[in-house]
Amino acid sequence: MIVCGDDALAERLAAELRGLYRTQVTIVVPAVRPAAEERPGTGGRIRAAALITRVQAAMNRAAPAAADSLAGTAPRVMEAPVLDEETLTEAGVARADALALVHDDDETNIRAALAARRLNPRLRLVIRLYDRRLGQHLAQLLDQAAALAQPGLDPDALDTSTTVLSDADTAAPALAATAVAGTSKVVQADGLLLRAAERTPPGLGEVADPGLCTLALLSATYNDPAGAEGSDASGQEGPLLLPDDATVTAATGRGTVVLDTVTPAGPRTPPQRLVGRGLPLRSLFSRRLRWSLAGLVLCVLGLALATWATTERHPLGAAYLTLLDLFAIDDPALGEPLARQILQLLTGLAGLLLLPVLLAAALEAFGTFRTASALRRPPRGLSGHVVLLGLGKIGSRVLARLHELGIPVVCVEENPDARGIPLARRLRVPTLIGDVRDEGVLEAAKIHRAHALLALTSHDTTNLEAALYARSIKPDLRVSLRLFDDAFATAVYRTLRAAHPRALTRSRSVTTLAAPSFAGAMMGRQILGAIPVERKVLLFAALDVAGHPQLEGRTVAETFRPGAWRVLAIDSSAPGERRPDLAASREEDAPATSTGLVWNLHPGYVLRPSDRVVLAATRHGLAELLAPTPRTGSGAPR
Repeated sequence: MIVCGDDALAERLAAELRGLYRTQVTIVVPAVRPAAEERPGTGGRIRAAALITRVQAAMNRAAPAAADSLAGTAPRVMEAPVLDEETLTEAGVARADALALVHDDDETNIRAALAARRLNPRLRLVIRLYDRRLGQHLAQLLDQAAALAQPGLDPDALDTSTTVLSDADTAAPALAATAVAGTSKVVQADGLLLRAAERTPPGLGEVADPGLCTLALLSATYNDPAGAEGSDASGQEGPLLLPDDATVTAATGRGTVVLDTVTPAGPRTPPQRLVGRGLPLRSLFSRRLRWSLAGLVLCVLGLALATWATTERHPLGAAYLTLLDLFAIDDPALGEPLARQILQLLTGLAGLLLLPVLLAAALEAFGTFRTASALRRPPRGLSGHVVLLGLGKIGSRVLARLHELGIPVVCVEENPDARGIPLARRLRVPTLIGDVRDEGVLEAAKIHRAHALLALTSHDTTNLEAALYARSIKPDLRVSLRLFDDAFATAVYRTLRAAHPRALTRSRSVTTLAAPSFAGAMMGRQILGAIPVERKVLLFAALDVAGHPQLEGRTVAETFRPGAWRVLAIDSSAPGERRPDLAASREEDAPATSTGLVWNLHPGYVLRPSDRVVLAATRHGLAELLAPTPRTGSGAPR
């Protein structure tokens, strides 16, 4: 296995492959630049050196545990200034089973993927891309190239030859859910949304609602404001993934995570819709101007009615005379009755009053259109909103998710050219440009009236400083932080919860959420999504039954392995009629003709080799399932 990357995801992925799947790993990292070549402000040299140190430390820690199966195959760390064909050849792409390209730059990953496919058509590629549509087209292109280069390639191997994933898409639902109580975690499969919801512990004499099935038991202290989140090292006191019914019944006083509903995903909202993009009429004119216009309209209407009543003209003729008088068109009422002359003078006066009002309306409308493309400021009186710090890759996805949920958001971003600024402008989300560490920035975001703070910048110290300052303003504020290292995230969580036991605190490492999905894809399995359960991760994967003795020929009830995996759905249609990518929505995968997945399976249903299943699995359970799977690579040792 080869991992190429320049940030924490590469380190975490390498550790996952080494420690969990017991595979030989080669890690390709950027070379350390000389100080003279380092661009100011990039921090590339420091980041590269730190990455190499972290990878080597992680691999050294994992080596003793894996010595029984990987003796004499210590992980290899390569430094390369450019990820080109020469570098990939030296890394052993021609003999590798899988290659993960997880650089933070999409262009670097695309160039390397095209080069790697030329060097080894049978190579399994896992590519990190932020642009989902581009990733879909790239996967089709690379799969087509593999099929043309190897006409006899196994169709099953072709289905998993190229996988495009985004760490932002993997982590965004979990981060958004931490900002709003009761928000369910969502995974998409076959055009359906799988919603996993947290349920509070039942009261005395009550029975917990199991939903469609229970996915996890939360820690006994999870619902305690001063309690700590459990992790893989928490033992039986921590969360229990995929428990059996007896364990759930016996676990009194503990919350649960259940598969709540399976609903159609529905078509995506077209990007050209007017909601959030259109300019409401009331934003063109101020309230005072609108009242002035309304008063003048009523005045002119009254004058028109009075003209009709005193001149015995037709109503249309009376309205016409009133408009002539209003716009001072030369038609004096000489020789007319006194009432008509008075009405003409009053209407002319109304016309004089109308002129400055129309001028003010034109100026306000012109100014509004000029600022329509500008970022909105937080409105007065705003409360109960979410303050989102950082509009990079992660922040942009979280903003889109919160907007879909209808949750009011105020964004803070230091860089005016950040990736999420156009999205915030299009959605007309109030956004402040400034450093969150500067005095007054959080106050301008109305943090004292906010419901939650999501600190999602790429700097741990900035996120932590913002959280501490926000808590000093509002001690009971709900806080969720994005942090680089999961161990550091755990320490921060415990400290903040101890200092503010009445407030809800969450800290999440994006790489910890995303790495299991990337590792499973490198092993040739389609990962539909991942949801966090405290500090553990539960994976949803699509798996062909053939070749897996733990599944093949067994009933659904017999396949259930508590704490490891559980079959949730089955697709028994012919392999040629199935959707190749269950994680894609239906409109993205129109040529497929899958009959869809069957949920609420009968426990006695016997799984056939031709079946494909969707299952929930722990990281260790998925590794155990993948262990007996025949490799589709060149046959060289991993």
